[in-house]
Amino acid sequence: MMNISSQKISSFFRNKKILVTGGTGSIGERIVSTLLTYEPEQIVVFNRDDTKQYLMKQKYANEKRLHFILGDVRDYETVNFAVRGMDIVFHAAALKQVPICEENPFEAVKTNNYGSDNVIRASILNKVKKVINISTDKAINPSNTMGATKLITEKLFKQANYMLNNKDTKFCSVRFGNVIGSRGSVFPVLMNQALTGKPMTITDPNMTRFFMSIQEAANLTIKAACYCEGGETFILKMESLKLEDLSLAVQQYCLNKGLPLPVVQIVGTRPGEKLHEELLTEEELATLVEDDELYVVLPISRGGLEFRHFQPSVITLYRSDKGPKVSIEQLLAILSSYGEE
Repeated sequence: MMNISSQKISSFFRNKKILVTGGTGSIGERIVSTLLTYEPEQIVVFNRDDTKQYLMKQKYANEKRLHFILGDVRDYETVNFAVRGMDIVFHAAALKQVPICEENPFEAVKTNNYGSDNVIRASILNKVKKVINISTDKAINPSNTMGATKLITEKLFKQANYMLNNKDTKFCSVRFGNVIGSRGSVFPVLMNQALTGKPMTITDPNMTRFFMSIQEAANLTIKAACYCEGGETFILKMESLKLEDLSLAVQQYCLNKGLPLPVVQIVGTRPGEKLHEELLTEEELATLVEDDELYVVLPISRGGLEFRHFQPSVITLYRSDKGPKVSIEQLLAILSSYGEE
């Protein structure tokens, strides 16, 4: 099986104009920094947090291809202005914190659903070539507001390919697990607690999660743009971890650094949290193809499993407690590299 080469990726993005919504977030910024290596003509970062935008402007002060627009995806006129002239849009703007979305469901709907609808309509109107939506494993059989809004957004992006006025724009989604190092993810939370002498708060030791690095998340999103033909969902083949193993790895990390052994405090699952996550529904297995590193859910309307170099998949389940798990030793190595960043 042949994966797309770096040369082909460079060729795809060369001289393109690209918009990244939520481009100052952990994942959005990494997408931007990676795209800059592929010789685009212009990258526009669209976000609503002026402090994050100011800091990113300072970081990339000498990068003439990078431009910034302050705005909210909830505001169609601002989105429409940002999308004008773009070839490709990466839609990373979202409310993603499960507890906050659970407490503020109306706000989650406004950003994750209405905001996504604005991106879709503006992209069609401005004849953008490809639009890539960033989703999450929490969209599969969702038990919380964030996951439910992301499920709806996936469906919006899939159906956008068939809107009557859409003649030119291809839409697809990528589905993430937990992203190591992204703001609010379990890795930096536990590390910060341990390094500051606070108890490590674990919801449930038996809880399992899929995980990926920020760079893997960016690479998946960028490859999806190259592969996209309309209606696909791209999923990285990931290992999973057990929270108990992660807490043991953090404790070992502290011992190796000569730091006090952090205490583990079991706090119980938060509202809307699952014990285990899924990355595919049972229905999606019927149109699933794969290569060495990705699964791709094809739209049913395509009427077949032919898609580039990908082959039909034979897996029957993709759940975080059933698939391959990373060892405590591997987690310790990941934490050590994370702690050095």
